[in-house]
Amino acid sequence: MHRHRDRHVLRLAIAALTAALLGGRAPSLAAQGAGAGFTLQQVLGYPFPTDLVAAPTGARVAWVFDERGVRNIYVADGPGWQARRVTDYTSDDGQELTNLAFSPDGATIIYVRGGDHDANWDAQGNLAPDPASNPVQPMVEIWSVPALGGAPKRLADGDEPAVSPRGDRVAYLHEHQIWVVPLDGSQPGKRLLFATGESESPEWSPDGSKLAFVSSRGDHAFIAVFTSDSEPLRYLAPSTSIDRDPRWSPDGSRIAFARLPGNGGTPQTLLELHPRPFAIWAANVATGAGHVVWQSPNTLRGSFPTTDGEVNLFWAAGDRLVFLADLDGWPHLYSVPAGGGAPLLLTAGRGMAEQIALSVDRRTLVFAGNMGTGTDDIDRRHVYRVPVDRAAPVSLTAGVGLEWTPVVTGDGATVVLLSAGSRRPPVPAAVPFGGGTPRLLAGDQIPPDFPTAQLVVPRAVTFHASDGTEVHGQLFERPGGGRRPAVVFVHGGPPRQMLLGWHYMDYYSNGYAVNQYLAAHGFVVLSVNYRLGIGYGHEFHHPEHAGPWGASEYLDVKAGGEYLRTLPDVDASHIGIWGGSYGGFLTAMALARNSDLFSAGVDFHGVHDWTADIEARLARDAQRYEKADLDSAAHVAWTSSPVAWMSTWRSPVLLIQGDDDRNVRFHQTVDLARRLAAQGVKFEELVLPDEIHGFLRYASWLKADSAAAEFLGEKLK
Repeated sequence: MHRHRDRHVLRLAIAALTAALLGGRAPSLAAQGAGAGFTLQQVLGYPFPTDLVAAPTGARVAWVFDERGVRNIYVADGPGWQARRVTDYTSDDGQELTNLAFSPDGATIIYVRGGDHDANWDAQGNLAPDPASNPVQPMVEIWSVPALGGAPKRLADGDEPAVSPRGDRVAYLHEHQIWVVPLDGSQPGKRLLFATGESESPEWSPDGSKLAFVSSRGDHAFIAVFTSDSEPLRYLAPSTSIDRDPRWSPDGSRIAFARLPGNGGTPQTLLELHPRPFAIWAANVATGAGHVVWQSPNTLRGSFPTTDGEVNLFWAAGDRLVFLADLDGWPHLYSVPAGGGAPLLLTAGRGMAEQIALSVDRRTLVFAGNMGTGTDDIDRRHVYRVPVDRAAPVSLTAGVGLEWTPVVTGDGATVVLLSAGSRRPPVPAAVPFGGGTPRLLAGDQIPPDFPTAQLVVPRAVTFHASDGTEVHGQLFERPGGGRRPAVVFVHGGPPRQMLLGWHYMDYYSNGYAVNQYLAAHGFVVLSVNYRLGIGYGHEFHHPEHAGPWGASEYLDVKAGGEYLRTLPDVDASHIGIWGGSYGGFLTAMALARNSDLFSAGVDFHGVHDWTADIEARLARDAQRYEKADLDSAAHVAWTSSPVAWMSTWRSPVLLIQGDDDRNVRFHQTVDLARRLAAQGVKFEELVLPDEIHGFLRYASWLKADSAAAEFLGEKLK
């Protein structure tokens, strides 16, 4: 996922192996699996593409390649689609390149350098991450670069750039306010407007004369429209609700948005599921008057969607609004007239839609989904298109590969997407709008020593938890070799789904690579898609008594270990577990509750004490006269935590975390380490100073993955 040319780690590994052999210890994992013919550095050496965008006109796309931690922007033009690099960054410095956007003429690319765009909260003082421990403070900056090549130009400190359709300026966020800077960088950025609260989600009108944005006020939020310094801001149908996701009509006269109830009311019970209804509204920009276009039912399936892009609201051709909802038990696309009416289901059937994009002419949606008709397509992604006004989806890709993040080129002739297989890592590919064989745009960027032919093709498996829940997984195993140790892998999120191939998120692509390495070096590996994850319907994604309110998803993880025990080539006494984030929580839960089943584990930045994680919420609700089920919920949150089961934790564990983690408090690992020491449980720790949750540097991933593989090899072999 993030890589660089660091030979120091390799030298340390060689030294450790030599010491082990001279000391009479069992050889390391790398030595035991030398016959597999590839190293961890090789299988982690793939380039990973992100931020694929299409120019508004013509046949041009851009994306970011992360090549061993060195991030650069690439561009390709049809019909030849020859990829070319347009930036020249050279170091594994941990500075993200994100938020790519083209100018209206497609000649300039705007992007953001720096930051942590997957964080749950900002660091103290809103400091940008510094995973390379650079003594010069890094910043989050907006840059531009010519699409045909040339020197990048720094425009301003800020994030979330929105290029004006006039092509003259860029709106962006800085210090929770909206600023603006000329596209050519001829003048420094300045604050565009003053608004109470925090300003978010800037959206230009189609003619570039106005700017809509979300004005967040804590327990409520407005949609606001800025026209000029001489005119007051106009708030659209203001209420006590939380309004979000503003979308302009093609003529610029109206704005659609999503509306959710404001934060307040009688406290709800914590141990039960409750609906979270939402509505689609439209408002007149000139008057501010609005009306309900569609209201979700007050049911669990009618709740605001929580998959990729959430409501995925678009103002489409024919004066129709398109959105995502789980009304039939799956995240599906719907279309409704902007004036109101019954919604039209566009994507029926068993499977979900995500990563949705609208064509330039607003007549077609393209999306990734797992509703394919092929065997085990529920554990894959293929790309589809569907018109916005009728239920006529068409599959653009099929087979045993995986495709995601589709965009339609400005000329409407091509769909460009990201394509991978079970052995080939992802690269961009182009498909004719009418369908056809994907044409790889940058396959030559895969390193010559990448071990494509030596990787395992994972097999889809299902098994059942003790409460009868069907659980899906992917099994990595090589034939022959007799009984061998096994490992359960647990993804994070938890709204994620591991697939039968390389993943569309860099974090889980790293996990897939490590699972391949373990399988090549003598392990049977089972990747478990536990309840709370996506891909298997609304009820699987929103189970009862999960997380801090019962941890029912742990039953699926335990069932995975028990399933491995039944396999004839698995040594039932040597089963381990590893995972990150929510997968780290479930790893710790497995070791604490079932050391009899899981002999060792590697816990990447997991949550270990739910009561510490939600203590602010519990303390706030405790001050209210109406306390609902607060006392019983606090007790359940404790018993749903790994630290509540320390008395039965026996198996050794490796703890790994960066101390600038902005998703899981570093104290979770500090606290667990002290408890393990007091309990006499053997543990090791790898702390990465200044790293965040999803490590930004290749050097960090290589160090952490190497430590994890060696620990599992030592404890389970």
